[in-house]
Amino acid sequence: METFPLYLSNMIVEACCHTIASAHAAQAAGVQRIEFCVGLPLGGLTPSWGLLESYLEQIYIPTRVLIRPREGDFTYSAAEFKAMLADVSHCMDLGFEGVVSGVLHSDFSLDVDRTKELAAAAGRGHFTFHRAFDWVQKPQQTLESLAAIGVHTLLSSGAASTAIEGMPLLTVLLKMNTGVTVMPGSGVNAANAYAFKSEGFKALHLSAVGAEPFLSSAPKVSMNSPAMLSDSLRFVSQQSKLEALLDRLRKS
Repeated sequence: METFPLYLSNMIVEACCHTIASAHAAQAAGVQRIEFCVGLPLGGLTPSWGLLESYLEQIYIPTRVLIRPREGDFTYSAAEFKAMLADVSHCMDLGFEGVVSGVLHSDFSLDVDRTKELAAAAGRGHFTFHRAFDWVQKPQQTLESLAAIGVHTLLSSGAASTAIEGMPLLTVLLKMNTGVTVMPGSGVNAANAYAFKSEGFKALHLSAVGAEPFLSSAPKVSMNSPAMLSDSLRFVSQQSKLEALLDRLRKS
C-alpha cells in the first residue's frame, strides 16, 4: 500500500480492495475509506454474503461495497437487476456505509430508472456511481441526472484510460458544482496525487496493488481465460452446445 504525503491529509483517500488482506493493508496505511469488491482484474464484482460478513469482523473503517453481478457491460437482465437490489439491501442491513453501482442502457446512456431504484434501495446509505460513467456519450448531462437522482459520489477517470489523462473532463465536471463529489480514479498514485488536489478535488480512488509471490512455483495448468475478457462481448452457456453433448451421450 502506498504512503501518501501529508498534503493529502484533508482529502478522502479511498482504496479499492478486492481481498480482506488488501483491506487490512488499507486500514493499516490510514486511508479514510474502502471500496470492497472481488475480481479486480475483471473490473470488480460483488463479494459474496459470507465474505462481507467476514470482512466486517475484521475491518472497521468506512466501507462502500461494489454492486456488480458480472464482468463486462453495465446493461443488466431483469434477473441480474433483481440480484443487485437484493445485494444493496443486504449491504445496508449489515451496516456498510454505502454501495457503489450504476446501470446503463445498451446505447451507453444512463439508465435513470434503474439507477434511481438502486439509490433508493440504499436508503440513507451513500451511493457512488462507478466508472460506467466513463462510457456515457453526454457526461455533463449525465452528471446532472445523477445529481437529480441523489447520487452522492461519482467515480470517474474522465472518460480516459487514466484519471490524469481525463483531467480536462474531470475538472469540467468538478466546476459544475452539482453537489455530487467527483472522485478521480484509475492510475492514481503518490506521484500524481497532488495534481488532483491542486485542481480542487476532495477525494481520490486507487487500488495501489502490487504483485506478491505466493505459491512455491507456477502451476502447470492455468485457470485463467484471457480470451473471455471483453467489454463488448458476453460469454454465456449455449443451450445448443449442451443439447448436442447430451444427445451424443444418449446415442453412444
